[in-house]
Amino acid sequence: MKALLDIVARHRSGQAVGISSICSAHPVVLDAALRHGRDSGQSVLIEATSNQVNQFGGYTGMRPVDFHAFVMDRADQAGLPRERVLLGGDHLGPNCWQGESAGVAMVKSETLIDDYVTAGFRKIHLDCSMSCADDPQVLSDAEVAARAARLAAVAERAWRRSGGEAPVYIVGTEVPVPGGAKEELDGLQVTRPEAMAATVEAHRSAFAERGLDEAWQRVVGLVVQPGVEFDHHDVVDYQPDKARALSAALEAFPGLVYEAHSTDYQTPAALAALVRGHFAILKVGPGVTYALRETLWALSFIEDELVADAQRSQLRRVVLEVMRAEPKYWSKYYTDESRLALDLQYSLSDRVRYYWGHPRIRETCDRLLRNLDGLAQKGALPLALLSQYLPRQHDEIRAGRLVNSAGEILRAGVTYVVRQYAEACMQI
Repeated sequence: MKALLDIVARHRSGQAVGISSICSAHPVVLDAALRHGRDSGQSVLIEATSNQVNQFGGYTGMRPVDFHAFVMDRADQAGLPRERVLLGGDHLGPNCWQGESAGVAMVKSETLIDDYVTAGFRKIHLDCSMSCADDPQVLSDAEVAARAARLAAVAERAWRRSGGEAPVYIVGTEVPVPGGAKEELDGLQVTRPEAMAATVEAHRSAFAERGLDEAWQRVVGLVVQPGVEFDHHDVVDYQPDKARALSAALEAFPGLVYEAHSTDYQTPAALAALVRGHFAILKVGPGVTYALRETLWALSFIEDELVADAQRSQLRRVVLEVMRAEPKYWSKYYTDESRLALDLQYSLSDRVRYYWGHPRIRETCDRLLRNLDGLAQKGALPLALLSQYLPRQHDEIRAGRLVNSAGEILRAGVTYVVRQYAEACMQI
């Protein structure tokens, strides 16, 4: 993690630099991020969350070793040197096993951490903030930190056994839950400086109690709430004045930066302001997969105009059919029946992202792209339709900066978001 340590050091020396963290397993998203890194000369940080990738496969069906191999293979195909690919694990702890006792959940968390570090992940977010079945509703700072230190000890043993660069750690958590708020936002609070300081001290003390002083020197980030969030239909924009005290408080902790979660859908100006305010690690997940879905929907509307009904992919219909037939990834989030059709397709929390790997949907996406690429090869993907449904890509094609193919157009839709984050992190 030398590249990340260098970014943190440069940031704390006064340079307004940072790094974006792409939380997605979708191949188009990964390709967009990796190719942009190749072309820009930047390192690329890709993260997997504990519910996405774990020892049981997660919702992607991948274990940490599988995800590592998958990302590195995509990097090879993109032409990005592997040493410029940074892999992180997000919310590593009992998150997936909150319905079990703390004893059982923590044993599973130890295996999770061991698997991530052994597989080659070197940015490790230790998050034990969630209560398990036999815990009080809210855990004390001391208990959260003690559990995190327990997992850090596992990570250190796994690293010493497997070799390679030493892992770096992120501690703390954000509110509300990962992936966007379940309900409409109301009264979002910026983390208080004294709460931030208490979190740091609790974790420092817990690490010291386990003899992890050397590992503590590699704790580089703290997750706090800078006052950004999104729910199904609304975004809370970053307001630097409200986070000014929190930003200033970090001056007392050299070597640390803030990690900002749920920065999806922030404006380019807000992302740049976050980096200037010491939120040097910007995480994005639903924002990039929303751009993916948005572009696929636009391509499907173009397909409707050009392809006979019997040959169409029917992508939008198929996705909705699968989501309604298998509601486990959205039923707790979308509870208003009158808005269900809208939420399933267009909610900013983007629960569609859990379904792209479904065999039926994957085949339907492939069919859409084959249909449109077949037309484009004949010169039949009209600029007029691209102007109607994908005006940014239309302009890029007209300027000679983008190839008129469905695959390139799709990747460009995601790259637009990736580029905003990268540019916010490259300030001088």
